[in-house]
Amino acid sequence: MKPMGPIPPGFIAAPDGSLAIGGRSAVELAREGTPLFVYDSALIAAKIDRFRAAMPPHVALHYAVKANPYAPLLTWLASKLDGFDLASAGELEKVASLGLPVSFAGPGKRDAELEAALHAGVTINLESEREAARALDIAERLGIAPKFAVRVNPPFALKGAGMRMGGLGTPFGVDADRAPTLVRLLLDSGADWRGLHVYAGSQSLNATAIIDLQRETLMLADRIAAEVGAGPPTVNLGGGFGIPHFAADRPLDLERVGEALGKELESRPKGTEYAVELGRWLVGEAGVYLTRVIDRKASGGRTFLVTDGGLHHMLAASGNFGQLLRRNYPIANATRFDEAPVEEVTVTGCLCTPLDLLGDEVMLPATEVGDLIAIFCAGAYGLTASPQGFLSQPVAREMLV
Repeated sequence: MKPMGPIPPGFIAAPDGSLAIGGRSAVELAREGTPLFVYDSALIAAKIDRFRAAMPPHVALHYAVKANPYAPLLTWLASKLDGFDLASAGELEKVASLGLPVSFAGPGKRDAELEAALHAGVTINLESEREAARALDIAERLGIAPKFAVRVNPPFALKGAGMRMGGLGTPFGVDADRAPTLVRLLLDSGADWRGLHVYAGSQSLNATAIIDLQRETLMLADRIAAEVGAGPPTVNLGGGFGIPHFAADRPLDLERVGEALGKELESRPKGTEYAVELGRWLVGEAGVYLTRVIDRKASGGRTFLVTDGGLHHMLAASGNFGQLLRRNYPIANATRFDEAPVEEVTVTGCLCTPLDLLGDEVMLPATEVGDLIAIFCAGAYGLTASPQGFLSQPVAREMLV
């Protein structure tokens, strides 16, 4: 038997013994077909409320659309958050009509994307001096007063992050020692300089590491402001807040992070606004991937459950999305959620590759063909972060409940 990650809080058994998602039976939700992603809006709302209670009141909450761009989810979120952070013009199309402030980051913005962002009044987070020059030229040609922020590649990283995005050579942002020069160029051009954006890492469960990162980010913003001679209107502190995926993971102490940030901001000069950009932490634990068992077989002394889903929908659970060593996501029999585990099984998808492994030697209740398998932590970097076209399999359905 191999361990699996913890099932996120908030999931219980329905009256029929199946997994309840948003107060509804997984069996009922899956009647129109699987594979299916289900996102529980009540669990996301609880995360938003927790953030608001823990963080200083003047820290804005932005959503990183790349985490999950499902349109009904974005519409639902729009009335509850303070902004959207984008990584493409395609994401801009999804949120342009939702009425929230928008910022656009990413190291490879095409001219057409810059033009679309300028027309939409989006704050463009500039990633290089060359991108700044292109954006200024386009704005001048269009006769639009541009909104620009500078994304800074900091000389530090988020310690212990699942993915480091600072403290090293990177395509993301302008190196910190060159950022003041670029800010001065923007100010001299007459552009609307909206501030600084610093994103140094992701998927951290270490409150101390995030507290240190936010402190260093604020100090870096001070140094840039002093050299420029002007304070940034906004400092986007990035995010990096992680969720438990694996057996040894423990939840992030958000309240400790919020308390420390509040103390840091108490003594700071007025006139600068602050934002935190979150995706996975907000929606990841609220999503469940449901896939149906279509075969049960024995081979080499092991029992295999073959499902109608797989890595083409839920790449991260297969261990092929940034894991150096494959570990099991939280997984359950959603049809028999109230039953105790009694057998060791290996759960696979339907693809013709041994990489299509969803649960490796995990303990489940006695599971039969037709039962539903639930993979948790599927609300972020699930369907749109997976190779949906691989082997031309059907696309999974999505649902917000």
